[in-house]
Amino acid sequence: MSNNQNLKELAKLFLKLGIIGFGGPAAHIAMMQKEVVIEKKWLTDQEFLDLIGATNLIPGPNSTEMAIHIGRKKAGWKGLIVAGLCFIFPSVIITGIFAILYKKYGQLPEVYPFIYGIKPAIIAIILGAVFPLAKKSVKTFRLAVIGGIVLICSLLKISEIGLMFGAGLITLIIDYLQKNTNKKLNNIIFVGPLQLLMSDVSSLLNLKLFWIFLKIGAILYGSGYVLFAFLDTELVSGGIITRQELIDAIAVGQFTPGPVFSSVTFIGYQINGFSGAIVSTLAIFLPSFVFVALLGPFVNKMRNSSTFSSFLNAVNVASIAIIISVCIAIGLESITDWKTTFIACISIIIVFGFNKLNSAFIVIGGSLLGYLLHILI
Repeated sequence: MSNNQNLKELAKLFLKLGIIGFGGPAAHIAMMQKEVVIEKKWLTDQEFLDLIGATNLIPGPNSTEMAIHIGRKKAGWKGLIVAGLCFIFPSVIITGIFAILYKKYGQLPEVYPFIYGIKPAIIAIILGAVFPLAKKSVKTFRLAVIGGIVLICSLLKISEIGLMFGAGLITLIIDYLQKNTNKKLNNIIFVGPLQLLMSDVSSLLNLKLFWIFLKIGAILYGSGYVLFAFLDTELVSGGIITRQELIDAIAVGQFTPGPVFSSVTFIGYQINGFSGAIVSTLAIFLPSFVFVALLGPFVNKMRNSSTFSSFLNAVNVASIAIIISVCIAIGLESITDWKTTFIACISIIIVFGFNKLNSAFIVIGGSLLGYLLHILI
């Protein structure tokens, strides 16, 4: 297949995932696993697991970085850009529309009846992806123990990045003690010039927005939901937006598809119109492209090194444990009555009974079923 055809395939896939990608990073990664591993067979389970592990070791939105990683593996640096932009684009456009409506009317449209059934359905999608990945990643009893410990620690709200590196480092120490040798470790660019093509970018406000969101995108680890703690400190405490505007931005991030980081599009528009939205969006996602471009080429080298392969195995198990922890948290939050329990059970039966069914139908079906149950019963 030619590189141009690869780019078209990537664009088609990640535009679709950007449109149907409800439920946050864990759900997005589950959808990607089904598409690129099971259906399209672009990657093996092991390659996909390695990318999850690598993604969790760098700051930024995990699902966006997975899209960028997959694009790089499929079509090089062009694929990196195409996959990342196509995954982000639908979310940014949808969030931008909500931002305009909010600015004009002062409130968000009523979407709760539709969102009611999506989260229970998303749990089924995550479980459907995690099950084969867990079987692949838990290769030894030691890895199973590490995974169990990480799961418990994650449920106790211990830092995700600490758990990732901790799992990897503990494994390296155990390997070293077992081998009792001083074996040497194996040695472990693309950054195109991105221009801000906006006449208003030189304004002090836009420059301030660019710096705030670039800084957050470069240092924020973990779930996109952690983003809002940073925003509260940077924007609300600084008097740039009100806490109500931040709460509404959180709501938009939760009920729109795609990466949660697109909430900054909403915030940027409230602060400085279209130019503010564009500057904020560019700044928050830019570090992810840079980090993946720098780290991506070393993933295979890590896998081919016996020492770093052991480290990566532990990180992969920790990643799966954290995804399971997120799934449990989503379940406790969204399965609150018999209707949501019913939607979750039906979705799980469909996911495991018809594993070739596209995730989009699960999302749409959950949304429609939730809407009907919400308004009729």
